[in-house]
Parts: sequence; structure tokens; C-alpha cells
Amino acid sequence: MEMPKLYYLLALFTSVFYQAVAQTDTARTNASDFKREFRGVWVATVKNVDWPAKPGETSDQQKQELTDLLNYNQQLGMNAVILQVRPAADAFYAQGTEPWSQWLTGLQGQAPNPYYDPLEFAVTEAHKRGMELHAWFNPYRATVDTASSKLSPQHIAKIHPEWFFTYGGQQLFNPALPQVREYIVKVILNVMAHYDIDGIHMDDYFYPYPVKGEVIHDEAAFKQYGAGFSNVDDWRRNNVDLLIKMLADSIHKHNPRMKFGISPFSVWANKSQNPEGSDTKGLSSNYALYADSRKWAREGWVDYIAPQLYRPLCDKLIAFDTMVNWWSSNVNNRHLYIGQAPFQAVEGRMPAFRDANEIPREIKYLRDNYRVQGSIYFSAASLKKNPLGLADSLKQHFYKLPALPPPMLWLDSVAPHTPQLLKAFLTSAKTITLTWQTPVMAADNEPVYGYVLYRFGEREEVNINDPSHILHIQYDANTTYDDATAEKGKKYIYVVTAIDRLKNESGHSEPVAIRIP
Repeated sequence: MEMPKLYYLLALFTSVFYQAVAQTDTARTNASDFKREFRGVWVATVKNVDWPAKPGETSDQQKQELTDLLNYNQQLGMNAVILQVRPAADAFYAQGTEPWSQWLTGLQGQAPNPYYDPLEFAVTEAHKRGMELHAWFNPYRATVDTASSKLSPQHIAKIHPEWFFTYGGQQLFNPALPQVREYIVKVILNVMAHYDIDGIHMDDYFYPYPVKGEVIHDEAAFKQYGAGFSNVDDWRRNNVDLLIKMLADSIHKHNPRMKFGISPFSVWANKSQNPEGSDTKGLSSNYALYADSRKWAREGWVDYIAPQLYRPLCDKLIAFDTMVNWWSSNVNNRHLYIGQAPFQAVEGRMPAFRDANEIPREIKYLRDNYRVQGSIYFSAASLKKNPLGLADSLKQHFYKLPALPPPMLWLDSVAPHTPQLLKAFLTSAKTITLTWQTPVMAADNEPVYGYVLYRFGEREEVNINDPSHILHIQYDANTTYDDATAEKGKKYIYVVTAIDRLKNESGHSEPVAIRIP
């Protein structure tokens, strides 16, 4: 269906506006500058890094651990969870063809007991807390060791052993094979079809990280599929590109509002390798992993890119500030979220991260750059340890005020209509019940996804750009809310706005005022 010309013009205008804003170096100092910010946390399931605490726990234990994790991160001010649902061609979800993960139940292929669907549970609980949930897939890793006896008979490495090569003690899908690309796309589209997720996410594992003395044995595939390529490096790079392009097209065809993001290794290329690279000295994704991460953003194949900048400011090899500046000039108006490293503060191996001010300084550096839309932290378990008071700093300072994820105008630039007939009633000595009417359908025929409620004092100006007045963000279409935080003797003014799936926000309703006796 064609979008009317008016909306094309709107999208063009907003794109030009954001490009203009991106050129300024003015620091963001007002609270309103951070009403829109992506605040994510990675939740790794491989080897039980973050969740569950150990394999084979009861379903109730796993559910409680996950709700505790979500509650904790909600209190920190996070608005997104990146949950690893396919760590090694296995599954943390029921509606799929790959076997249950060993890190969930202790035995690959064995279902949770009592039975439940972890991904469905996680999505529901995240949305209850006003948090997006992005499903994190490792595309090519099939095993973390070579012990095939541990694999379920339903594991794809058992069914199609010819699709894999062994490297670094792991079995890996061969990215050169068309049937492998088709299989991975089908796995991901299946999850999209069955779960109400907000995004598809991939990490940095494409071709394997180099291991001294080892060789990738894909000679037969190069002979079969390498026509037109003079060297194997360009061919491998193209193999990964083919998957990313295929995924981008398939994801957005099946759900035009589904976010697709990738978190690559920090360095695309060093200047010594490519004059357009960064002034760094380290491994690079483009040449070591055959992952042309800059191209994916430039071509618009991804909606966001989240490079893993796990070294400190002014580092001699791969400086955090150098990489922020490089990436912010190379994302072609796609969203840029920076992967940050509380795990470094926990481990303390790098002296700079033993300084409690290192990561706060990094956050301030990001916030001074209009081209950066947020952060993702690795990982949940590290944040939970509150290393050097980082979690306290997020909760009490940086993320004290709530934030909506930034909109993606290339996917959807049409906001909902404004909610109508907001009313306020005193339903107990301290509770104000708010009700309103669902707005008419938006111009793009997308139903309302949720609402944002704002509260102001008697003499305060109604200004929904100030996040300090956000009372509640909800990801459901319920049209009532109970405010149990009102104080006696005070007069309050409320307004409500509507949001769609991509967090485009309507104008606010007519204000309603009420006084607590």
C-alpha cells in the first residue's frame, strides 16, 4: 500500500531536520533533551551468564529470577531488554523447530517443567513495565564445544552436518551456503510470527574470531559459490552481507514496524587497513570477522547499530571517544546506541574501569553528541552488582527521569490521534482515577499501542516535552489509570497522550484538574 504524498513529505522533512541537528556540537543540557533515549540491557543466556542463574531450576524459580531482573532494571530507568533467545541453534521459546536450550533445563531438547514459554513470559512482563523486548539471536554459532553427544537429535547440526565447519572448538554454520541463510531467516521469521517482540537483535559473532594456528575450512564452498570473487576475504564478506540484506528485507516485509538491530565489534576498520577507518589499533570486524557493519547502516539494512565500545575514554588502542565520534559520522541517520561495559568495572582488569567516574564520564560524552540515541549495557548480572555505584548513579542521576525510546521515522512517522474526554475522579482518600476515550484510528490505520500520562502542579505549565512530569508509561490500550501517589491538599493537572508501536506520540488531551481535600 502506498503512503500518501503528505506522509512522504513529512518523513523527508523530519529526516532533513535530524540531519541538520546531527551537525551541531552543542551539548544537551535540558531535561527535555532526554525524554527520548534508548536505555537497554543485554540479558545473556549462553552459559547462564545472566539468566537463568543455573540450568535445571524449576519454572517458578526461573520466572521469579526474570521478574526480579526486570523490576531491578525498571527501577534503574531502563526501557529496553535485549534477551538472548537463541544462543547456539537452540531455543528459549516454545514456538519453534529448534530444541530447548541446555542452559534453560540442563538437557538440550528437554522442555521446562512445569511447562511454560520463557519468551512469551518475558515479553508480557517487560511490556507490563513499559520496557521493549528485543529478541537476541546468535546467527551462526551451533555449539560451544565439539561434544556432539550432548546435542539433541533435533539439533540442526545432527540433521544437516554438511552445513557446518568446526573452528575454535565450536561448530559454526557455514555462511556461504544458501540453505543456511534460508534456514536462519526462517527461524527468525517464525519467532516474529508467534511473539509480540519489539525488535530482532544480533551480536558480533559472524565469521569466527581468529584463533592462532587455525584455518576456516570452506574451500569446497568457495569453489562452488565463489565465482566472480578474486579472493576469499571479499567472498566471505559478501556471504554475511547476503544474510543481513535477506533478513532486513524479510523482517520488514513481514512486519514493517519491527526494529532490526546489530551489535558489532567496536572497530569497523583501522586507518592502517582502510583510510576511511578509525584512528585505532585493534581487531576489526570488516577484516577479521568479515562483517561490513558500516555498510549495513549506510545501506539502511539495519534500523539501529550498537557497537560494543568496551574500552575506556582516551584508550591507547581503541579509545571510547574516538569510536563514538567515528560511528556517529558513519551511521547514515540510522539509530546509534553505544554498547557500554559495566562488566569491566566488575572484573577490574583494565585500570581505567577501576575509577567510579569512568562510565559516568562516558555517558556524559554520549549525551553531548546528538547523533547518539542511547546505550545498551553488558550485562544484566554486572549491573546488578552495582559496580563502583554505577547502578545507583543511573537510578539517581542519569536515568532518574523516565524516557521513551526514540522513534524510527523511516519505519513510521505517523503519530496517533489525541485521546479524548480525559476525566479525573477521587476514588479514595489518596487515589485519583483517570479515564479517557480511545482516539479515532490514526491516518495510517494503526491502532493505539499505549499511553503516556503526565501530571503537573497547580501553577505549572503543561509541557509534555519535560519528562519530569511523566507519571506513567503503558504499553497497552487500557483507558484507565489509578494515581495513588497524590498528596492531600494539593491540586493536580493531568493530560494523556497516545503512542503507537514505534513510540510516535500524539498531542496531549485537554487538561483536567482535580484537588485532593
